[in-house]
Amino acid sequence: MSELSERGVATRVPSLADEKLKVLSRRDPVTVAPGTSLRDCIAAIQRTGTGDSVFVTDSDGRLAGVLTERDIFGRIVGGDVVDLDQPVETLMTTQPHHLHLDETVRDAIELMQTGRYRNVPLLDEADFLIGVVRPQDVLGFLAESFPEELLNLPPRPHQQME
Repeated sequence: MSELSERGVATRVPSLADEKLKVLSRRDPVTVAPGTSLRDCIAAIQRTGTGDSVFVTDSDGRLAGVLTERDIFGRIVGGDVVDLDQPVETLMTTQPHHLHLDETVRDAIELMQTGRYRNVPLLDEADFLIGVVRPQDVLGFLAESFPEELLNLPPRPHQQME
């Protein structure tokens, strides 16, 4: 059994944040081809039940853009009339921020915080889309790194557990 204190856990987290993204479990991206209708994109998002975006990839698997629920609903709430039969290119973000497997967990956290990304596309060294990292994946990695320590922390830091 590890004897790491709360302080010990806190000092170890920065080194975990410097781990390469290849240590994270990642999800398969929901992809669509260019020209896919917004209606079909929404249906693809709904089918998965785990994401809130679709990634537009060309026939080679290279990332061309991303369409999020926020892109669609932001327009609708803003009063725009959105034709759901128009192609994904009309609303998708082109050249979305992405990361590579040799970048760090810290890079993913920073992109999620500063770029308001919930789904970060992961590209391989040839820039092919190979996965998606979500905040839950990062939290799961951190929690799995401290199973006993986190489970045994007191609910309030000032408490001493017997």
